Amino acid sequence: MKLNKILALCICISTLFVGCSSTPKEEVPSTSTEQVTHMLKVGVMPAVDTAPIYLAEEKGYFDELGLDLEIIRFNNAQERQTALQTHTIDGALTDLIAVATNVDGGFDLKATTLTDGVFPVLVREGYKETPDIKVAMMEVSVSNFLIDEWLSKDYNIEKIFINDIPARLEMIKSGKVDMGLFPEPMATNATADGTLEKRIYTPEDGICPNVMAFTSQALEDKEEAIKLFHEGFNKGVTDLTTNPDEARDILITSLELNPAIRDTMILPTYTSAHLPATDYMQKIIDWVQENLKQDITVTPDMLVEGKFVQ
Repeated sequence: MKLNKILALCICISTLFVGCSSTPKEEVPSTSTEQVTHMLKVGVMPAVDTAPIYLAEEKGYFDELGLDLEIIRFNNAQERQTALQTHTIDGALTDLIAVATNVDGGFDLKATTLTDGVFPVLVREGYKETPDIKVAMMEVSVSNFLIDEWLSKDYNIEKIFINDIPARLEMIKSGKVDMGLFPEPMATNATADGTLEKRIYTPEDGICPNVMAFTSQALEDKEEAIKLFHEGFNKGVTDLTTNPDEARDILITSLELNPAIRDTMILPTYTSAHLPATDYMQKIIDWVQENLKQDITVTPDMLVEGKFVQ
């Protein structure tokens, strides 16, 4: 009987030591689906370029990617510029002319993708053609660049620099200037009362110089967020390629436009994130030097960051 008790005790002790073994257990992989959320603030203008961004936001693509995106709309280019320089926003819808002048002025800003803008020229109804014209525009802007590209061969142009868009429109309506160039859908919105007419020109290189650009600080601190932004942007483009009418609806809603212009606004063919060739960027730099009378020292590679394009 004593022997049986001793054997039973030994078995219990042996079992205890096996159960307390210090051999590490194999870790069970986590099944958590929780995503890290990245935050980004971008500024946009009331332009057709914004459709892929707003559509991706509405459909939840940025949320699915783990990007908390805040879209801030500006109606004034100077306010957008101030927001960039004070780092109130990380990036903005702008153009290569502005990027070149910013970089040359010491503010590091890089384009990460072209966007698809449309810029009709507006004239007052019944305008009679003359070889000498006055054209209202912003000085450092895509409007100045495109006016030269489209009209300089056929007209002698006197440039009237007016930053405020409503003031430019009023100058055309009153006959104080002959023409002006405006982004779509603002151009179509301005023709709704019948006092102005649109003229459509095609960029010589098939490229609109509008871009999304981000500050160097954002590119350094928020690289993953910017990568996710471009992924969401491309998802929006894919949807618009399949159903272009979605652009009309999202623009009317997001830009708070008059629904009456839904079917008359001019839309581009939306394209996934991409950047122009070096020779086009050099063309922009040369134009800035010649037309803005700035001896700038930037090179094409200083204007772009190509890691986010396919």
